[in-house]
Amino acid sequence: MSQAKSCPAYGGQAVVEGVMFAGQTVNVTAVRRKSTQQIEFFEAPKKDAGWVKFLKKVPFIRGIVAIIDASAKGSQHLNFSAEVFAEEEGEEQEEQKASTLTMILGVAVVGVLSFLFGKFIFTLVPAALEQILFQNLIHKDHIIIHNLLEGVIKLILLISYIYAISLTPIIKRLFQYHGAEHKVISCYEAGKELTVRNVQQFSTLHYRCGSSFMIFTVIVGVIIYSFFPYENIWDRMLDRIMLLPVVIGVSYEVLRITNSLREVPVLKYLGVPGLWLQKLTTKEPTDDQVEVSIASFNHMLELDRKHLQA
Repeated sequence: MSQAKSCPAYGGQAVVEGVMFAGQTVNVTAVRRKSTQQIEFFEAPKKDAGWVKFLKKVPFIRGIVAIIDASAKGSQHLNFSAEVFAEEEGEEQEEQKASTLTMILGVAVVGVLSFLFGKFIFTLVPAALEQILFQNLIHKDHIIIHNLLEGVIKLILLISYIYAISLTPIIKRLFQYHGAEHKVISCYEAGKELTVRNVQQFSTLHYRCGSSFMIFTVIVGVIIYSFFPYENIWDRMLDRIMLLPVVIGVSYEVLRITNSLREVPVLKYLGVPGLWLQKLTTKEPTDDQVEVSIASFNHMLELDRKHLQA
């Protein structure tokens, strides 16, 4: 029997050679050391100020707060995993250092760690390109058409970037751990025992993923921007910057709605666009990777129980 509606909405993120899970009281990362094959943990208690807890409950504001909060807390776990990776590979190898840096920068743009930075890039550049390419071909009064073209350009850039970095071995492994994270959460929400065999039966796709969030910002942006006409490219760029918090806030609520409706016939298809993008950002994990993900999740649950019972 599914326990998705009764259990907390657990989430997480892939890190270098491991997975981080966010619990109710603590965030836990598990990584596997290549040299010993041992799984090592990093724990960070969740301590939110009262005003942060309040804002996380306010619709349309909680999305922005959640992203900033996840970025700040997630960076600790990514740094931990990157340090373990560097130790394993040998810090004296300059080529390996460059590879690690490339991986971290790739995650920064795609993932939640620097989502706001990525949103500025993937918001302003498509708007400027559309203006340059189509301002003389389509009358400026056809604002909906211009916004649709901007959305198409944004999707092309986003998908091309994700596909390009996914070809590198280290990012491919990161996306495998991303898939392992989703599988574990889906297995837990389905009420199944967290064994490698059970977890591997589930999909690498999940409605609550940050990748779905990115695709929703594109769709929601096209709609919201259509209510704000502009006179020139500078007005258009300024509009995009000013409206970015609105787009993020609304997109977060759309993501929550699609997740709550995923069991409803017909309405469940509202989340399909986000799942499409996840076909790029997740890969089928190996059993060893699933084992790490399970270890991280179980350790998080154990610490949560201890803290909540204290």
